[in-house]
Amino acid sequence: MTEPLALSLGQQFELERMNRVIESTADLETLQDLAKQLLQAWQSQRAATQWVMRQQLNGPPGFGVDAAAVLSSLPEQAEGPGSAGHQG
Repeated sequence: MTEPLALSLGQQFELERMNRVIESTADLETLQDLAKQLLQAWQSQRAATQWVMRQQLNGPPGFGVDAAAVLSSLPEQAEGPGSAGHQG
């Protein structure tokens, strides 16, 4: 079994910073713009992760990762935060 992903200290600080920005923003248009930026970043990260996994599938053996199993467990790109296949 693999270890769950953990955020680095820098990522934890960035997450807290962004949480504070969201909490302090009362303007609906600003919140909508921020939500769109975060959605774009999330989907870009998903695409990058899938690309890396595909590269590992096509790379030399011995990476120590069952990339096919990981890829098959990833949700499809079309899924969004509210879809049934979303895994948090």
